Formats: sequence, C-alpha cells, structure tokens
Amino acid sequence: MKNYLNFETDIKNLEIELDKLKDPYNQEGLTEVDTDKISKIQSELHNKLAEIYSNLDPWQKALVARHEDRPKSKFFVENLFEDFIPLSGDRFYGEDKSVIAGFAKFSERSVLVIGQEKGDDLDSRIQRNFGMMRPEGYRKTNRLMRLADKFNIPIVSFIDTPGAYPGVGAEERGQAEAIARSIECCMELKVPTISIIIGEGGSGGAIALASSNKVLMLENAIYSVISPEGCATILWRDPKKTLEAATAMKLSSKDLLDLSIIDEIIEEPTGGAHRDRDLILNSVKLSIQKNLNEFDFMNRDEILLHRKNKFLSIGRNKGFRSKIDIVDNLSMQEDFLQKAIFNTKKFKYQAAFIFFLIIIGLIIFYL
Repeated sequence: MKNYLNFETDIKNLEIELDKLKDPYNQEGLTEVDTDKISKIQSELHNKLAEIYSNLDPWQKALVARHEDRPKSKFFVENLFEDFIPLSGDRFYGEDKSVIAGFAKFSERSVLVIGQEKGDDLDSRIQRNFGMMRPEGYRKTNRLMRLADKFNIPIVSFIDTPGAYPGVGAEERGQAEAIARSIECCMELKVPTISIIIGEGGSGGAIALASSNKVLMLENAIYSVISPEGCATILWRDPKKTLEAATAMKLSSKDLLDLSIIDEIIEEPTGGAHRDRDLILNSVKLSIQKNLNEFDFMNRDEILLHRKNKFLSIGRNKGFRSKIDIVDNLSMQEDFLQKAIFNTKKFKYQAAFIFFLIIIGLIIFYL
C-alpha cells in the first residue's frame, strides 16, 4: 500500500485510476486493457509529479524528507557497499540500534560506514528509536572513527534523524557531552569524511556526525537546528505555523547550498527518492565516488586543513554584516614565540642534543 502526502491528492487519484486500467480482472469482470488510455494517464501522472515537486514550499519538503517510504540508511548500506561488517557497542554502556556502523568495501576501497537508521515499520522504528541516537551511539561512532583514522580509512556517513534522543536516561548518561565529543572527533580526523543527508538532518543529532570534509544532501532532504514545529512553537507559540518557520529557517537543500553550509545537492527522481530507488542509489554512488577521489592526492594534514577551512569560512560571505574581512589563509596565525615553543616541543630530542653539544664546546673553549 502506497503512502501519500496531503498535497498529493491528484497524484493519488491518477495512480488509482491507472491501477484499475492495468488490472483486466476488475469488478465488472474480464475486460480488455486500454493501452492508449494507460499511456495518456501515465503522461498526465508524470506531468503532475513534475509540476508539484518543482514547486514545493519548505514545509512540503520537510514532509517529503519524512516520507515513510523514503530510502533509509540500511537500504544504502546494503546496496552500495560490499563485505559490510557491522560493529557494536561503545565499550562503556551498551549498543545503540539507532545507528548502523561498520567497515565495508566501496569500489574496492575500504571505508567506514555510519548510518542513522529510523526503521521501515512500527516494530523496527521502536527498536531503532526512530533514528534518535543515545550517548552510547555517539560513543560507538567515535570509537570506530578513531579506529578508521588510525588505519587511514575514509568515512562515509548517512544522516537521517529528527535529533538526538532527549530522554532522562540519555541525559543522565551525558548526551550533551557525547555530542560535543563526536563533533570534536569529526573535526580532528585526518582521513576524508563524507556525510550525506538523506532525510532529516535534525539539530545536534545530525551535526555530531555531519562535521565532514564534504556535506552532501538529497534534493528533498532537510537540515536544520530544530524542527519546524518546534521553531513555530517557540517563536509564534503556534505549532501550526510550520510553513513560516520552515521558510525562515532556510532548511532546504537549495538554501543551504547558497549559504555554503553544504557542498552538493544530489538530485532525486521526479516525485521523490522513494519513487525510483535504483536511480537515487546510482546518483548517490556516483557522488560518493567523485568526492572521495578529490582527496586521493591530499596528505593527512591537508585533509585536516581542508575540513577546518571549510567550517571557518561558513558565514563569512553572507550575513548581517555588510563587509567582512576575509583572509586568504584561514589557518591559525602564530607569533614567533609560539612557533619557537612549538618547534622546541616537536624536536625536543634534537634540541637537547644541540644544547648538549654547545655546553661541551663551551667547556672545551674555556679549558
């Protein structure tokens, strides 16, 4: 049974009519299939899908991003990667089933795959906690990311969560600290990291894994600091003002690309990613390949600097200020004394040896 959104009434009616025409054994008995009429309705359906989905407002895009039939992380992990080995546990508390993580092969290249998983039906959604990670989930991903960094293995993350789980138990186990540590870990890695927002990218639950060299986004996905309902409740004290909130928050892929928050938009099939899974699968695969290849000729320090400069440059071109001084190199500036101290620490054994030779030379000279 197909699921339809509230603005897809015309699409629903056309598809119901199309299904009846394709079924020769309808209620009136055996009939002939009217191929001409089927072709006409299929053409109408395609045009209607193109018309509706080319004019979606931000709130409607949020509804598409939450669509029940939308491909989830598990689908991409199972169909894009080979020899996937799932790894569990944070070595402190337990296993968090809202996140899938493990090592796999992608185009003959070893990668670490992380995916926030919402589930496909009610039972799996309850088991996966609707994609809302707990502290043990973030600590598990931190452990695996550091392991990948140690062996120089790139990281690919699929982001799809309403946000981190706000329950009492999660807060008692240090939810805020776990998210902060996850962001810190992502920013310190010296391997290529790619994050793909495939549905909802909600609040700290998303940014904890999306602090990457490349942040990609499906065309109808959303990425925001809070849900439109939450924003409307706080600002207008009216949860029904979701359209105004979604518009003001700039949560759509086009708005975020214009603001340089994300790096690339992956186009979806007409009518959303759930209408042609094979096509969206191929588009995501090509995008991952292209972005991973960009880092083939970078060393570890250059990859780290690339990520740092990416996030330091966000908001420097557009904002409330009319003129902002932008430096060519956003790397940290150090004075002569800081450099001398750093070099002394870095080459402490060499410095100690040189100092020893100077002392010996002075003793010989005075003797």
